[in-house]
Amino acid sequence: MSDSEFPAKAGQLTMLEPDLGLVLAPNPSPMTGPGTNTYLLGRESIAVIDPGPASDAHLAALITAIDGRPVSHIVVTHSHLDHSPLAKPLSDHTGAPVIAFGDTYAGRSAVMTALAKDGMAGGGEGLDLDFAPDQLVKDGDVIKGQGWDLSVIHTPGHLGNHIALGWNDAIFVGDLVMGWSTSLVSPPDGDMTDFLASCARLREIPARVHYSGHGAPITAPHARLTELINHRESRTAQILATLQDGPHSVSQIVTAIYTDLHPRLHVIAGRNVFAHLVDLYVQNKVSVDGRLHPEAVFSRTD
Repeated sequence: MSDSEFPAKAGQLTMLEPDLGLVLAPNPSPMTGPGTNTYLLGRESIAVIDPGPASDAHLAALITAIDGRPVSHIVVTHSHLDHSPLAKPLSDHTGAPVIAFGDTYAGRSAVMTALAKDGMAGGGEGLDLDFAPDQLVKDGDVIKGQGWDLSVIHTPGHLGNHIALGWNDAIFVGDLVMGWSTSLVSPPDGDMTDFLASCARLREIPARVHYSGHGAPITAPHARLTELINHRESRTAQILATLQDGPHSVSQIVTAIYTDLHPRLHVIAGRNVFAHLVDLYVQNKVSVDGRLHPEAVFSRTD
């Protein structure tokens, strides 16, 4: 199913499978596509996956879709502002615990922790700094409900506390995989090394469909993961080829490889380039003149 054919409309319950419904949040944007997908899993007792942004209208739509049924779990794939803020209001209304890998800084890699301590701020979708789950899960745990199980897969990269959730032959992939766009990987919140490892790991798990945090179901999930990995590897190759001509700053690399990009988007592209450079730095494929920072000058080590 393509995103143009996706039938979901904000505020309405769309049934995807007999025990799976979706309520689209009213927060469309260039970062969120048509909006955040909130999933309702179960028949008589419901799990809510990714309750969504702070929105009275979306909360009311979820309550209508739940239709008086008990809610046993509220599971959050990651704590960006478009996914987690509604968890507590929904928990207060239903009594269900909020379940996640950890708070907003959980799972952050050592290199990203160092960048954050050095003063680098995140960019993009925004962090839910108030997020405080009631129950923590780790990789390999199984969340059990009435008539369904969710297998927890820690998939950092888009955010350190990001998890995917295996259900039968489907996987809820949060923002790690989207059909309509590549996932944002913006240091120090996003980590390219972790992102590529998480994509590679998911590619090894058989699945009929991926249910993403934004956009239509991904019905060829392994092909999409291969496409995403190849895209990132191609960008890495471009960066290394540029550095073959000598040391470059992030802005110089952006100018060299994003030749058709409007200048107003160069800052966003720079964050993407820096994410790749940090990955290369971790692999000892590039060195930095001074401290690791978006304003640094980078060189190849070979």
